[in-house]
Amino acid sequence: MKKTLTTLIMLLAFGFCTLAQDLPTPPLPPTSANVADDAISKGNWLVGGSIASTGFNFSTDTYDLFINPKAGYFIGENFVLGSEVILGLTIFDGGTNFQYGITPFGRYYYTQGGGPSGRIFQEIAFGIAGSSIKDNEQDEPVSLLVGVRGGYAHFIAQNVALEAILGYTYIKADIDSDTGSGGLGISLGFSIYLPGRQ
Repeated sequence: MKKTLTTLIMLLAFGFCTLAQDLPTPPLPPTSANVADDAISKGNWLVGGSIASTGFNFSTDTYDLFINPKAGYFIGENFVLGSEVILGLTIFDGGTNFQYGITPFGRYYYTQGGGPSGRIFQEIAFGIAGSSIKDNEQDEPVSLLVGVRGGYAHFIAQNVALEAILGYTYIKADIDSDTGSGGLGISLGFSIYLPGRQ
């Protein structure tokens, strides 16, 4: 009985192994598609925006919110020139501070290191900014703004990317003065890449 049972188990195991080798392996679903190259081609347009430096400061009881829409044109492969509008609001105990500005920018997308569905990029911005504090004489109607940023654009569709950006911005209210202020900022945003005329 033991010999018959052992022989039967061996035949079944051999049969399953043979069947497993004959069955075709189904293709695995793709985890990411190579979509970034077409989106950042010469002649395309970039339209998007970001929410930057959103937060509440418990020690000073202030709340900050910045919304930065942007648009640009790819003048070369992986290189876009454009402009960004700065719209910010700081709410503090005793008032509000509305901040505004416009900054032309240049952004370069690196082809290595981002994977097939993403691109690492670096950008510089140079423009003007200002602020308006209600019932206050310390308004800065025009300030010089310089920024250096780096980020990652992850393409969730053929022409739509989610972006995470880390950057340093320096603002100088009086060009003749030696003083200015600067700081690090984090922003999250999205971009839509529109194809140009072919």
